Amino acid sequence: MATAELTTTQKPDWAGRYFHIDQVLNSGGPRTDPQFAAGDEVKKFLRETSKILVIGAGGLGCEILANLALTGFKDIHVIDMDTIDISNLNRQFLFRPKDVGHSKANVAAEFIMKRVPGVKVTPYFGKIQDKGEDYYMQFHLVICGLDSVEARRWINATLVNMVDESNPDSLKPMIDGGTEGFKGQARVIIPTVTSCYECSLDMLNKPTAFPICTIANTPRLPEHCIEWASVLEWPKVFADKKLDTDDPEHIGWLYKVAAARAAEFKIEGVTWSLTQGVVKNIIPAIASTNAIIAAACCNEAFKIATSSAAYLNNYFMLIGTESVYSYTFEHEKRADCPVCGGEAVDINLKSDTTVEQLIDILIEKQDIQIKKPSLSTSTKQIYFQAPPQLEQATRPNLEKKVSELVPDGGDITVTATTLPFNLSIRITYSS
Repeated sequence: MATAELTTTQKPDWAGRYFHIDQVLNSGGPRTDPQFAAGDEVKKFLRETSKILVIGAGGLGCEILANLALTGFKDIHVIDMDTIDISNLNRQFLFRPKDVGHSKANVAAEFIMKRVPGVKVTPYFGKIQDKGEDYYMQFHLVICGLDSVEARRWINATLVNMVDESNPDSLKPMIDGGTEGFKGQARVIIPTVTSCYECSLDMLNKPTAFPICTIANTPRLPEHCIEWASVLEWPKVFADKKLDTDDPEHIGWLYKVAAARAAEFKIEGVTWSLTQGVVKNIIPAIASTNAIIAAACCNEAFKIATSSAAYLNNYFMLIGTESVYSYTFEHEKRADCPVCGGEAVDINLKSDTTVEQLIDILIEKQDIQIKKPSLSTSTKQIYFQAPPQLEQATRPNLEKKVSELVPDGGDITVTATTLPFNLSIRITYSS
């Protein structure tokens, strides 16, 4: 999917356009960064030189794009792989009913350029994985407004791997925002300097999992019917065809099948939006939470771009369930982080632990969060989830003890479609 060619009418800035912003940039203050140089140069960098990437043009991304444009950032790029659904219109305020079915990135870019003269927004309708390091290297900083943990892990690992100590320009700050109902967070990640996204995986809520026996035999909730359709019926009907949770046709099939099963068991509540929410683990978004978190993210972007104040160190939390409460703290780097720590993750096993049990341990491990891992060493294939021929060939190893295949202190390479990097684990044994 290619970038849409959009044009914007460049208009000179009128007197007083950035009056309030200039109050910050014209002089220093008690919290000003030592590197801050007040005056025309910093204003010129913000409005003419800086280039910023926004990943995601949903509820959070729409607010971020509007805030950045009104703050004075004039060269903005946005990536989003989704199209606009009618359910988006209650909180994604750059879209209108006529936009349903169109690319979020393209529509958001066009709206911002029409609404804020002089701003250029370059959209890309596709996946972040479509772009290489040379693409991300052009930006001064990246803001994520994503609803996917996998996408966050991928861009986090990419930006960390891009850092070259001999080239200061290779370090690209990342600002990550996220919302979950009335809760939200904003954080600043300086790759290789602060804790990265992977360092804090254990803070995430574990996805809800329903017992297979319940969804197969005695469903009681609409979610049970949807899980039955996605976990049991899809593989049965489509064999090796991978379920794409971003494909409306796939979601439509699941919705139809789940609704039929719900009717059979007299269960109400299966809807298209719930089907999408269950298979994508989506939690309903609140517009006010998006607005607060987007503002926090854009404040940090402004501070980093201008050095006009100290940026967040490094985690901001918002909790608005019963009242409005916020909390800021420094999330420390994990020494054993597989992305920014650079070391193998140590795992101690009993000497009789089987390969199948090790896989279960990796899936359950909160600070790794991996699905369907494949295992290998530098000299042997231990177990591979795919392709089918390789899975069948390595399946007998599942019952073998890990100690039969890997010596004490030996390393195993773990790969998975949900893991944006090769994870190295070092195995030690206890009796």
